[in-house]
Amino acid sequence: MPRGDSIINDADEAYNIILDAIVTQQLAPSQKVSENILSDTFGISRTIARNLIERLIAKHFLVSISPRVTQVTPLTLMEIKQNFALRKMILPSVIAMAAPTADYDSLHAINDKIQDMLPVEDDHSALVTLKANRQLNLQLCSTAGYPMMYDWVKQLEDMTMRIYWLYIKIQKSFPYSSEYQQATFEVMKNGGSSKTQKAILDMLTQTEERILNAIFAHDQFYTQDLKI
Repeated sequence: MPRGDSIINDADEAYNIILDAIVTQQLAPSQKVSENILSDTFGISRTIARNLIERLIAKHFLVSISPRVTQVTPLTLMEIKQNFALRKMILPSVIAMAAPTADYDSLHAINDKIQDMLPVEDDHSALVTLKANRQLNLQLCSTAGYPMMYDWVKQLEDMTMRIYWLYIKIQKSFPYSSEYQQATFEVMKNGGSSKTQKAILDMLTQTEERILNAIFAHDQFYTQDLKI
């Protein structure tokens, strides 16, 4: 157990621990998981582990293969393309709605923090950088005023961390620059809804292309699961 003799009984803390393990492939794509594995490996109580498996299945981070077998959801090119397709449908509209009331000082501060973390040197700093990027993307959407849509964005951004993990491990950097992000903030502040939507769509499209190019150039592309 990671905490000595202590047992984790907080559901949200346990969720974040397991999500981090899935993102960093400590729990690898298609790896079998169970109450016992989560409890013994991560020090999570059996009751919390049982409920956590159900929660992660509902969030599509685990998949039930049979009544007795649950696995980490595979990470394939199809999952990556589906994630980007949904982000390109949802994020431009949500961010355009949030733009007039966004906290740009906070957004610039997070963007600067991410830049200061690069290049990524180890798994811990990679995860911290990914979480900062997730925080930035959620902040971009936070003032749109549609709670259900924001919940969709949160789930997509959790999945995005799994995808960006591949890129950041291969390239030691992010698939877009701090300067590009700053230019996008300026469009959000001054360009209006249609220009904001175009800027976000362009960023997502270019990011997808860079990530797919990195994966195609990597030997692990030739396996079903993209492991790094």
